[in-house]
Amino acid sequence: MKEGLKAAARAVATVVVLPQLISYSIRAAIMGETQAITGSTQLLSLVPGMTGQYLRRAFLARVLRGGCASSAAIEFGTLFSQVDSRIDENVYIGPRCQIGRVHLERDVLVAAGVHIPSGPHSHGTDLSAPIHDQPGALRLVRIGSGAWIGSNAVILADVGRNTIVGAGAVVTTPLPDRVVAAGVPARIVRRLDEPTVVSA
Repeated sequence: MKEGLKAAARAVATVVVLPQLISYSIRAAIMGETQAITGSTQLLSLVPGMTGQYLRRAFLARVLRGGCASSAAIEFGTLFSQVDSRIDENVYIGPRCQIGRVHLERDVLVAAGVHIPSGPHSHGTDLSAPIHDQPGALRLVRIGSGAWIGSNAVILADVGRNTIVGAGAVVTTPLPDRVVAAGVPARIVRRLDEPTVVSA
C-alpha cells in the first residue's frame, strides 16, 4: 500500500513538473544546459516539504545525465549548476546546498549549506582577464557510498566511502575510505578502522 502511494505521488509529480521540463528544454537549446538547470532548480528549490522533494526528484531524474534515484531526498533551497551529475539511492541532500558536477553514491548524507562545486578549478585564475570570462576546468567530484558531509563544508575533491567530513571543513585533496576529516584544509583526524580509546 505504502509503495503504491509513493508510486502514485511520483507519477503526479512528473505531471506537475512537465511545464518546467518543457521550459528547461527550450531554455537549454537557447542559452545552454548550465543556465537552464540553474534557473529551473532555483524555482523548484522554493517548494517546501515533501511536495518539494517529489517535484525536485521528478525534475532531476529527467534532467541529470546520471539520473536521480526515486529514493533520494533533496531539501528546500538546494541548487544545481551542472547536468553532468548523478544522485544514487537513499541520498539525502540537506537545505541550502549548492551542487555542481558530482556523483553522490548510495546512502550519502549531505548536511545543510554544503557546497560541492565542480572540482577546485571551476574558473580560471589568470588576473589578466576577468574571472567570469575564464572557462576553468570542471571535473566530476565523487562522494563515496555511506559518506557523511557536515554542515557548511566545501568539497573540492573526492571523498571515500563511509568517510565523515566535519562541519565547515574544506576538502582540497581526495580523502580515502573510512576516515574522519576536519579543518581548513581538511586533514584526516581519525581512521574509522582504528579502535576508539576511551579514557577513564
